[in-house]
Amino acid sequence: MRLSLLDRSRTRAGEPDAAALRGTVERAVAAERLGYGRFWVAEHHGVPGIAGAAPAVLLAAVAGRTTTIRLGSAGVMLPHHQPLVVAEQFATLTAFAPGRVDLGLGRSPGFTPPVRRALREAERDFAADLAELRAHLDGTAEITMHPRPAGDVPMWVLATGRGLEVAAALGLPVVVGGPLLGVAGDPEPGRQALARYRRAYRPSEQAPEPEVAISLDVLVADTAAEAADLLLPEAWAMAQARTTGVFPPLEPVAAVEAAPMTAVQRRHAERTAATAVAGTASQVAARLAELAERTGATELVAAGSTHDRTALAASDAALAGLLA
Repeated sequence: MRLSLLDRSRTRAGEPDAAALRGTVERAVAAERLGYGRFWVAEHHGVPGIAGAAPAVLLAAVAGRTTTIRLGSAGVMLPHHQPLVVAEQFATLTAFAPGRVDLGLGRSPGFTPPVRRALREAERDFAADLAELRAHLDGTAEITMHPRPAGDVPMWVLATGRGLEVAAALGLPVVVGGPLLGVAGDPEPGRQALARYRRAYRPSEQAPEPEVAISLDVLVADTAAEAADLLLPEAWAMAQARTTGVFPPLEPVAAVEAAPMTAVQRRHAERTAATAVAGTASQVAARLAELAERTGATELVAAGSTHDRTALAASDAALAGLLA
């Protein structure tokens, strides 16, 4: 599998949001040095634990500090935007990183009802918006967009069940994660969904064959216990989000271990940890090999995060060495 990183610009307790954004850029620079093929950033709005709200702007900052690594959005949430505006933003980005830009697109709603109202969310036809966006990028729309892209801008779909159907009909590669991977549950529904995607796939100029990338949290440490500790800050944040409605900044491992946790929160934290791939290099290698064989994936999008930036950098380096 090709190897890439997804960084959501996770905030840390006691740090300003700007530190998370600067940390994303520095992580991208390190990823290029380590040999990662692609660096993805995300889009979230009104979430205390995530500073990554403007993928095109953040990728422009990354483009200014890198020269070879591909740059992708994972993703731009298309219901929040007009297709023309997204096309213009990513065509502009190609002026600074020609031949390196990938446009991943999803349709997740805003995190809370107030955020959805602020985004003016409305019912949209995701497939129609994808087709319109592609027409703007390839020059077949009813208007000629400017700037014109400096090279192709490959599109990806961040896919669930319905998203897989849309991607197959439009001939687009997909990034899948969560329940579709069956990491902590039954793998058969995901296997069947991917088989349907491949059977229904309609070849396109961009992608003559179906292509699947898998995305999940991956963390590597010297021991399994250390890797489990790395998972704690994200698992605790997810537990709080599911029980309080607030997705908070990452806290240090010691603070998480000392935090009063209800039985319900503990179960949520354990479920989150179970959906990750974490452990020693050999343990992680075995689990990734099984996932690659089961899904037929061509790319691993490693999305792990933890409070300790030094430990995260060491994990990134170990993972790069593992798949080199």
